[in-house]
Amino acid sequence: MKKKVLKLLSDRSKTVPILSFPSTSLLGISVRELISSSEMQVRGMKAIAESCNVGASLNMMDLSVEAEAFGARVRFYDDDVPVVEKGIIDEISDAQKITVPLVGAGRTGIYIDGIKKAKKEITDIPVFCGVIGPYSLAGRLFDMTELMMECFDSPEEVGVLLSKASEFITEYIKAFKAAGADGVIMAEPAAGLLSPSLAEEFSMPYVNEIFDAVSSDDFVVCYHNCGKSAGAMLDMIAELNADIIHLGNAIDLKRALEAMPAEKLVMGNADPVLFRTAAPADIEKEVERVFSECCCYDNFMISTGCDVPAAASWENINAYFKKVKELYV
Repeated sequence: MKKKVLKLLSDRSKTVPILSFPSTSLLGISVRELISSSEMQVRGMKAIAESCNVGASLNMMDLSVEAEAFGARVRFYDDDVPVVEKGIIDEISDAQKITVPLVGAGRTGIYIDGIKKAKKEITDIPVFCGVIGPYSLAGRLFDMTELMMECFDSPEEVGVLLSKASEFITEYIKAFKAAGADGVIMAEPAAGLLSPSLAEEFSMPYVNEIFDAVSSDDFVVCYHNCGKSAGAMLDMIAELNADIIHLGNAIDLKRALEAMPAEKLVMGNADPVLFRTAAPADIEKEVERVFSECCCYDNFMISTGCDVPAAASWENINAYFKKVKELYV
């Protein structure tokens, strides 16, 4: 394992949930304000690092940023994450016409600047950036349902779209790395909607190509998939050139740990929706459930299954950290 991954494992009570957007309530700002300002993002990351026993600081898991850089239409909200309303092509044959934007387009420059500033403010734990995966980005540039159909009907054109998505993601990660990021979390949830054979052709090779281009001894690469079908792809996920595998709560994490090499850190997978809808006691039960099933594995670290919602209760977030600390004492 890389030294930075071993450092994370050295104190597992310093858990690493996907926690960023609830910083808005700590700062008294809207989600729209958070995603529009590198200064606000740094303040949010620092507030969470100071308020919670985290093992790493994460910037926003905002899966609209890369598509917006390509020109997709995005809808913004004050109290929730932005969503892509409309892609940039209506026919897969138009993929050839797409121009890959320069890194810095749209809000990507804000996010890179946020990481650069965060590294100056947060010095005691690693700082990770977040990006979308290639298949998930392709679905936002085109249409998720249409893309899946075109995997059968027009695989070469889908390959063109995926190559352009991968090219941008690679350069985006390199820019984060140059800004000082200690690692990257790639979210590829849409691949979890595919059959294993389609994922093997239209997601995994592109993910690995990106990881091969950015991985180094001092840069941690994390693969996140919270799709329901990811459980059927564990053999392929295990072969990815990733240091950390982060899986959603739709997946049997114990089975995933059995399938993963011991040198890969496996993280997950307390249900993030509970942080918004349940009570602190329910959060504690959920943490204990995941812990009891997986704690016997040396390469396991508890986390949330996906991004904690912006509207999550801080009572529930604090209950999560309290329970993790109790379990690891």
